[in-house]
Amino acid sequence: MAATTPTGRVGADRISPVSMVVLMVTVAYTLFPLYWLFIASTKSGGSLFTTFGLWFDDPTDFFDNVRETFTYQNGVYLLWLRNTALYSFTSALGSSLIASLAGYAFAKYRFRGREFLFSVVLGSIMVPLTALVIPLFLIMVQVGLVNTPWAFILPSLVAPFSVYLMRVFAQGAVPDELIEAARVDGAGELRILLTVASRLLLPGFVTVFLFSLVASWNNYFLPLVVFSDPKLYPLTVGLASWNANAAAGGGSRLLFPIVITGSLIAIVPLIAMFIALQRYWKSGLSLGAVK
Repeated sequence: MAATTPTGRVGADRISPVSMVVLMVTVAYTLFPLYWLFIASTKSGGSLFTTFGLWFDDPTDFFDNVRETFTYQNGVYLLWLRNTALYSFTSALGSSLIASLAGYAFAKYRFRGREFLFSVVLGSIMVPLTALVIPLFLIMVQVGLVNTPWAFILPSLVAPFSVYLMRVFAQGAVPDELIEAARVDGAGELRILLTVASRLLLPGFVTVFLFSLVASWNNYFLPLVVFSDPKLYPLTVGLASWNANAAAGGGSRLLFPIVITGSLIAIVPLIAMFIALQRYWKSGLSLGAVK
């Protein structure tokens, strides 16, 4: 018979030692690249290749690397950071709004062709995004949007997986009885959406927003194809160009600390967003876990 804890809960729900070891190994595996990135950003170009890779050499070099990152090539890194924030936040906000509206419609309305359209959405999830980049580039050329922010933003507004998540979320978060009660009180569909459903959909919206933000922030292939002007580069393409110069050898190897430090700085906004919005997306992910 399972033992009970002082609070009356069954002791069998405690994490087993094997599960704890697996969790610890998984956490270590996940955080190890971040640890190395932080350690490497505190080293100069010479010590990066001559000292032990998993410990500090001279931590004061970190501030020199940060200064060099923001001042190299007339401060183009700050421009890339601004571009990344503009592209990512605009794309994430737009795609999350579209996904929320579509998911709510699929979950709460009955209309002809609903299941067929949703099957198309599910089928599009299986298409690799890289397979669509060249067709998208050709379309952007035809409409004259290459080398403009819209060449990145417009394709990023379409997120089939987010539509699927929001449909599942809306089915559990917005009770049909609540919608019917609002209709009986005389509320129109738009008012129900804006005053009733939107508040209940907020956790799911934030969760989808964070997923879309990370995907847009880390997108490399699409901006590589649609942008040829370095002033329009996001961080992914800009840092890759620096890394290519550093890998060429010679004096360019001194660029490696700048590339590493720039990569570390690039993930700080994402961590800050997850921390700031964690109370929303945690409740969104756990919806439906307990009846």
